[in-house]
Amino acid sequence: MFAIRRRTKILATLGPASDGALKMEELLRAGVDLFRLNFSHGDHAGHAARIAAAREAEKSVGRPIALLADLQGPKLRIGDIAGGQCDVRMSSELRLRAAATSNDPDIIPIPHPELVASLQLGDKLLIDDGKMMLHIVRVDGDDRIARPVAPGRIMSRKGIAAPGRPIPIPALTEKDIADGLFALKHGVDYIALSFVQRAADVVMAREAFGNAIPIISKIEKPAALDDLEGIVQQSDAVMVARGDLGVELSPEQVPIAQRRIIRVARAHGKPVIVATHMLESMVEALVPTRAEANDVATAVYQGADAVMLSAESAVGRHPTAAVAIMDRIIRAIETDRDANPSAQATPWTAAPSTADACARAAQRLADDLDCPLVVFTRSGSSAQRVSATRPKQPIHALTPSLPTARKLALVWGVSADLEPEEPRSFDDILEAVNRHEAASSVKRFVITAGYPYASDNSTDTIKVVERK
Repeated sequence: MFAIRRRTKILATLGPASDGALKMEELLRAGVDLFRLNFSHGDHAGHAARIAAAREAEKSVGRPIALLADLQGPKLRIGDIAGGQCDVRMSSELRLRAAATSNDPDIIPIPHPELVASLQLGDKLLIDDGKMMLHIVRVDGDDRIARPVAPGRIMSRKGIAAPGRPIPIPALTEKDIADGLFALKHGVDYIALSFVQRAADVVMAREAFGNAIPIISKIEKPAALDDLEGIVQQSDAVMVARGDLGVELSPEQVPIAQRRIIRVARAHGKPVIVATHMLESMVEALVPTRAEANDVATAVYQGADAVMLSAESAVGRHPTAAVAIMDRIIRAIETDRDANPSAQATPWTAAPSTADACARAAQRLADDLDCPLVVFTRSGSSAQRVSATRPKQPIHALTPSLPTARKLALVWGVSADLEPEEPRSFDDILEAVNRHEAASSVKRFVITAGYPYASDNSTDTIKVVERK
């Protein structure tokens, strides 16, 4: 129970390479803490099957697992091309047409009339996170004629962007609302909102999905950086979605943006995920590049709550190896004697609440006494507050709520256990701690909770337990 575990969490994307309860169990045992369902691909039947399989795997490993529904958002994508792809030569002239499908390899369907209509002579169009670039060379009625900057391949359903060209699209599409309500019905633990550009986008999502489900804002548009403080304040967590962010920002600006987003999220005590291209080469290769290992390490040093695998676990050839290697990298960095979690702690606010002050005091007690922390929590906020102080000691959360235990799978440093009985006194909490076999070898630990213990009061009690 009180052993020092890996603190930074691993989020893995589900897909064809990770389908089935047995494969998901294998990934969980390799180190995954929560799974991502990508609603940009697949249908509801497929997602329902993955949710059921993930819950079956959760039972097999015996620990709470969070599921994150990642909504597509108003992402602009190529339509369906004949054969699923087309090869492009330097001499190619491609006709961009507002359509959902195309059987002509020289016509690229774009199911977004507003995008096609907005493109002007000289504009550039980036496809698949900028792997392919087209220049608009002619306007031909409702179509646009484009030439590639370099030869390559265009595939169906890949993302497209027109840097510097504002596109009038809604923040939350009808598909997102349908997908989000489906995900809620099937018991997901987080909803990730794509292409957030302003705090009002998060408010819109709450109106659609209610306040019970935590909202993760994905920061992947430069406009979001202009309202970053407001977005973080309105969100329950944020994600540094570097793939799309890197399409419209120059490469040298992406690490600066990542550091800033993490810093702002940490300042507000909100969990932050670093995502996209972390071990990208492992989609095919059995080992990552040294640069990728360093990239994961940087996210850990900066204080991210979680790092994410995308294609590596969804469609990669070695999903379990990718998880295992990411686990090894994180563990190595967290045992680095120069790594100081306390340096990532949420700074004191001008007027901290009683719960904030108790969390800080509990962290200092545990660090000074070199002993673990036990947090009794119903909503998870107490455990999250303690996590935000970045203690050097393990954080163990006890909760009577399974949804809360699952949500805490995202939070840095927290391991959660479900307690079926509501405590009525401090002795009940102590008895719950004693039920965990590993606790018997621990001579001292710090417990923090709200009093009365069976109420929803915020944290206001700290006790140091000394065993003889």
